[in-house]
Amino acid sequence: MVSHAHRRVPDGDPHPLGSHVGPDGVNFSVYAQGADRVELLLYDGVDGDEPARTIAMEQTRYYWHARVPGVRPGQIYGYRAHGAHQPARGLLFDGDKVLLDPYGRAVAVPSDYRREAAVAPGRNDRHAFKSVVVDAGDYDWEGDAPLRRSFAQTVIYELHVRGFTRHARSNVAEQRRGTYAGVIEKIPYLQDLGVTAVELLPVFQFDWQRAPANLTNYWGYAPVSFFAPHAGYGVGSEPTSALDEFRDMVKALHRAGIEVILDVVFGQTAEGGRNGATLSFRGLANAGYYILDGDTREHADYSGTGNTLNANSSVVRRMILDSLRYWVAEMHVDGFRFDLAAVLTRDETGHPLPNPPVLWDIETDPVLAGTKLIAEAWDAAGLYQVGSFIGDHWKEWNGEFRDDVRSFVRGDPGMTPRVAERVLGSPDLYGKRPRHAEQSINFVTCHDGFTLNDVVSYDHKHNEANGEEGRDGHGDNRSWNHGVEGPTDDPDIEALRNRQVKNMLALTLLSFGAPMLLMGDEVRRTQLGNNNAYCQDNELSWMDWRLLERHGDIHRFVRELIRLRFLRDSVRLAPVLTLADLREQANVEFHGVRLGQPDFTHPSRSLALSATSLSGDLRMYYAINAWTQPLEFELPPAPRTLGWRRVLDTFLPTPDDICQPDRADAVTT
Repeated sequence: MVSHAHRRVPDGDPHPLGSHVGPDGVNFSVYAQGADRVELLLYDGVDGDEPARTIAMEQTRYYWHARVPGVRPGQIYGYRAHGAHQPARGLLFDGDKVLLDPYGRAVAVPSDYRREAAVAPGRNDRHAFKSVVVDAGDYDWEGDAPLRRSFAQTVIYELHVRGFTRHARSNVAEQRRGTYAGVIEKIPYLQDLGVTAVELLPVFQFDWQRAPANLTNYWGYAPVSFFAPHAGYGVGSEPTSALDEFRDMVKALHRAGIEVILDVVFGQTAEGGRNGATLSFRGLANAGYYILDGDTREHADYSGTGNTLNANSSVVRRMILDSLRYWVAEMHVDGFRFDLAAVLTRDETGHPLPNPPVLWDIETDPVLAGTKLIAEAWDAAGLYQVGSFIGDHWKEWNGEFRDDVRSFVRGDPGMTPRVAERVLGSPDLYGKRPRHAEQSINFVTCHDGFTLNDVVSYDHKHNEANGEEGRDGHGDNRSWNHGVEGPTDDPDIEALRNRQVKNMLALTLLSFGAPMLLMGDEVRRTQLGNNNAYCQDNELSWMDWRLLERHGDIHRFVRELIRLRFLRDSVRLAPVLTLADLREQANVEFHGVRLGQPDFTHPSRSLALSATSLSGDLRMYYAINAWTQPLEFELPPAPRTLGWRRVLDTFLPTPDDICQPDRADAVTT
């Protein structure tokens, strides 16, 4: 097919950005400040060597636009931006490269996609990602809407779309394994477990080739689009298949009462630094999208990926807000977890701002008013804002909860007063201003780090398979192998590991705050000591469904724990309480082995507390012992109705380790 360069069409409009279908064609608009010329490329197919039509776009200040009659949804397109290539000025225009539309709603992936073709000199049409024209309103939601469950009623399950069902033993049809459709098939499992929300690792279209040689970027923290669902998680062959399949998944999860939270990446892209790949943003307006060093104009790196988006510039702020609104309004998601959210507080020089505009924009946006907003309140350059993240809408991943619970359960000294704070929702971190108890997202494991099984099975990380000679991954894991590094057949060690797993699960699910579980922890999934499996798209990272039988006792324990959690009426009423008055109204009191005498000294490794439900009809007593030997705890006076009932004891074997109150054994004081 011969291209027709510089073909003239009606001028079009600079607003809205992206491609938008009208009655007589499609309006295209893209931001490309500093470009001398921008061309719209229309392709007959994703694998084409060259476009069928090349259209010269008109300019209105920083925006280039064209209205093309006759174009319909499904049209594959891209851009070329011509201009100066002067790295010392922050300009990286390359008129040979096909560029994705930053506002494109779907991405077409060529059968022979090659990241290196976007790095090397010359044309890359055949090997480049391309955008697809989409009519986002062309979908029947059948009355679906976000669920808007309160955080007090939420139990989050962090899930990788591909890894959840990719394993051959998932009992999912082969063509659906590792897809949005595969998740739908496993909804009954999620319902039975009792979780109320799935937090999906990145589903924005990402570059899986942004990884060490011969490995795959599995986690997906390498976005190339902030509007398009990842095509690789779709079943269908059409470029827009993933769009509808993602929405099918959301609709099905909502019907099951399960919310959908997206792990979103707005701090970086897959393009990398100066010598990286020209996929979209750097080829359109490098200095507008990224934070650049003031002297060298090199890409600043506060995200650990070679670049950092300039989130508080006007163009990136608008793109982030438009993306979030789109995923709520058109894709019906219930909330977002912001990866390395502290990076969004940095200005164009990289310095933290006291009142970052982009975060206040998100905080106060009316479209986002009912959504869940969760911050990972740190970044890769050492900025740590747990307990001090701005605004009232945001909840925070509580890294202090993870570290302190691991250390306490391991038996480290000096942790008893710290774990007392974590159990109460971390008032030491969040009590300085009125905050709900669920300000803290409590977790002991997540995708980044050891699985729960590996926390109790390894003293050290084992990341050699990642190709970085073990240098990658965090070195402070607060783990303990209990005598053997890795798997063992020793029944005593296995029994102790099992008990420690239960201890950490119980602390996570019964503490004040919103709990989060990592996919597979309920069946002791292992990564064989790899604590940075971002590039392991294989059985090391996938959910191994055979473990459901092997560790069915842990699965049952988690299911019963979640049921116990929802017995508390404070869970239903907590949205009206703050950390300042929760302890008083729930009548929380700390103890040691003797009533009213908590031991917060450095050698202490035990804690007890009592609490009363807000309605007064349920009294709870927790005794937590991290000593290596048994301790006897003095019980408070027995409740008048049933007396004390032992509903949870991790020292006992299943099924006696946990049961519901009406079936629990009586305990005498």
